[in-house]
Formats: sequence, C-alpha cells, structure tokens
Amino acid sequence: MVQERWGFIKDPLYGYVAITPLEKTMIDTRVVQRLRRLRQLAGAEFVYPGANHTRFEHSVGALHLAGIMAENITEDNMEVQMLRLAALLHDIGHGPFSHIFEEVLAKRGQNHEDITTWLVNNSELADILRDGGLDPINLSQLAVGKWEKSGRLYLNQVIRSSVDVDKLDYIVRDSFHTGAEYGSVDVFRLIYTTEPFQGNLAVNTTALSTLEAFLIARVLSFRSIYYHRVCRGVQRMLTNALKAADEELGFSSFSTPEEYLAMDDYVTWANLRKCKASRPIMERLERRELLKCAYTVESIVQDHPTIDLLDKESVRTQIEQEIAKKAKVPVEEVHLDSPLLPSVPYRHSSQLDPMKIPGFAYVGKKKIAVDLVELSRVISSLKGYLDIIRVYTTAPFRKRVGKAAQEILGGTPYVSGISM
Repeated sequence: MVQERWGFIKDPLYGYVAITPLEKTMIDTRVVQRLRRLRQLAGAEFVYPGANHTRFEHSVGALHLAGIMAENITEDNMEVQMLRLAALLHDIGHGPFSHIFEEVLAKRGQNHEDITTWLVNNSELADILRDGGLDPINLSQLAVGKWEKSGRLYLNQVIRSSVDVDKLDYIVRDSFHTGAEYGSVDVFRLIYTTEPFQGNLAVNTTALSTLEAFLIARVLSFRSIYYHRVCRGVQRMLTNALKAADEELGFSSFSTPEEYLAMDDYVTWANLRKCKASRPIMERLERRELLKCAYTVESIVQDHPTIDLLDKESVRTQIEQEIAKKAKVPVEEVHLDSPLLPSVPYRHSSQLDPMKIPGFAYVGKKKIAVDLVELSRVISSLKGYLDIIRVYTTAPFRKRVGKAAQEILGGTPYVSGISM
C-alpha cells in the first residue's frame, strides 16, 4: 500500500520516518507539540544523564511502528492511517513529568488515557480529523486501545497489548537514551510475525526467541530504569511536590483543554520552585539531596495481593505512620513505594488470561493456536508480577527507618547491604 507522503522526520532509531500530509498537520498542533516539553522518563535523568528524551520523539516512533504493523494486518488504507494517528496521539493526555502526574489525575478519578480521549474530542484535533475524513470519537478510543469495532479487537491491540507499538518503541528508545543497553531487540521481526488470529493479535512461534528477548529486556529495563531505586525516589519527591502545591497552583482543578495544555515540565517545575509549599522539595532536587532507600524487598509472584493492598492510599498511610512511630521520626520523613509490573501484560480483553500472549504456528497452510507459556520456559518463568516494596526517607533517618520497616514488613533492610 502506498500512501501520500508529505516528507520525513529523522529518527535516531529508525532513520527516516515518512509522514503523510494529515500527520504533518496533526504534528504541528499545539496538542502534539506540547509533547516536546514532556520528558519520557522524568526522574531518570538523575541516574542516567542522557535520559532527557521526550514524549514527542517516542510518539513519532510509535507512529512509524504502527504503520509497519498496520500494513501487515490490514489492506484498508483508512485503517492504516487511523492506527498511525492513534499511535501518534496515544500519549497526549500525559501531564507534567508524565506518569508522576497520574496521582494528581487520580484525585479527579481520571488517568492520562481519559485525558487523551478528552483532548482528541475537545481540541483542534477533532476538526482536523473530520476534515481528513476520520471520526474523532473512533480515533480517540483507538488511541487508548478501546475502539469498540466488532470482531476487530486486534486493531486496538496494535496500540495496547503485550507487543504493542508503544512498548516496542519505548523499550528500545529508553535503552538507547539511558545507555542501559537492555533493549537490543529486533522489534521489526516481532512486528512482521504478529498477525490477527482468532480475533486477537498473535505471535508466530518462528519469532519465539525474539519474543523471549523482548520480554527479558522489558523486565530488565523495569528493574534497572523505570523501577531503579534512585529514579523512584526522585519521582516520589516530585509527586510530593505536586501534592503539596496543588491547593495553591490548582493542578487538579483544570476544566478546559487550554488549561491542561498549559501545563508541561518547564512551566510546572518553575511554578513548583516558586510555591512556598513545594519550594523546599524542589530546592533539594536542584542540589540532588534525594530521598534514600532504607528498605526494599523484591520478588516475582504469580499473584499480587500485597500490591493490591498497598494500592490503597489509606493502607500506605497507615504503614508509613507505623514505621515512623517505631523509628521515632516525623511521619513526613517516611515514604512507602510499591510499583507493580505485569511481566507479561495483556490487559485489552477480559476474555484472555492477563498474563498470556496469544501464539500460533502453521501446520501446512493451516494456523493452529499455541500456548507460548507452555512452549517457552523463559516466558513461563516470567509469568507473574515484579513485586517491589520500598521505604524511603532522608539521609539522617536511614538506619532507623530501615530497621523499623524490617520489623513491620519483614525481610532485610536495604541499608544493611550497602556502604553508608
């Protein structure tokens, strides 16, 4: 399929990314250009100095991969264009500091995907899409992997699934910019061997080793980049700053797309620096006086009841209060962190095991279903959740808080294994 080209964007990973005239118009909107001012990995730059890439370049990369995958699974040019635009727009709902802003949105009962849908339908994007012959409502749903088109779930899965273009791009891109080098994965082999099967996107067993490499890279990247103890400590500080300043600066009280789009990393950092409630935290960040990890436990578990429990703010607050009381430190000096990684996520459909990736093989010319978990010991070993619980505090209280956390939560305090 040949689509009209406007021109090219030079990408450090994929070379020249061709874009259509409609994509050029969308890219030049305020909504998409704002992504240039949202870092992909807010907080990671305190560990990896090169991690200053943005949501914009990731979105262009996702558009490129979506185009390749789309042409492999559909002959409908309009669907190809929709998938490319959906990938381009999938992150426009992120707030300042990307995922860190999720706790602010949670106060409104929303997340960045809700904002993405809202922005597509209530900004200049809607008119541009209609002028291009596309329905903004359909595109807004597809951008978050929730387009309700009967019998075509696999279109959503290009955007949101185990091997979606979002994950395929950010694993290799984040690895490239951090220098962590865990993301050396042949994403194009995965794309070309992923096909619709029984209503879902499925991976051909001929690419099993590539899929294994991708899943291993993802787990290693989460452990070493996204869940790095220092990165998470910085993110906790930024979260605390946003919460402290919310009453004065009104981060959670926006009501129009214009008000939301006015918030980006640059503006928000400056405002947090000026706000009396958040200024002390920002000054510590500027001096790199970071929260210290006093306690950590990590495991891969088949279920996640502990994390489900700690997902409740009231429970986290109670544990923080207990640790502070036992350590005899102010409660504001104790910070519980409990991120969760589904090692093999597949959340698009309740009809599938959330830890299962559909697979297929050819027997002659006939496709048959294959259970990749049973076929691969590597995938089987990753079938679970990366369960991490950490407790942070400031440097003077590290030993006391670590010991108290050990007595309350069990395990060994993190400080016992490091040089002070």
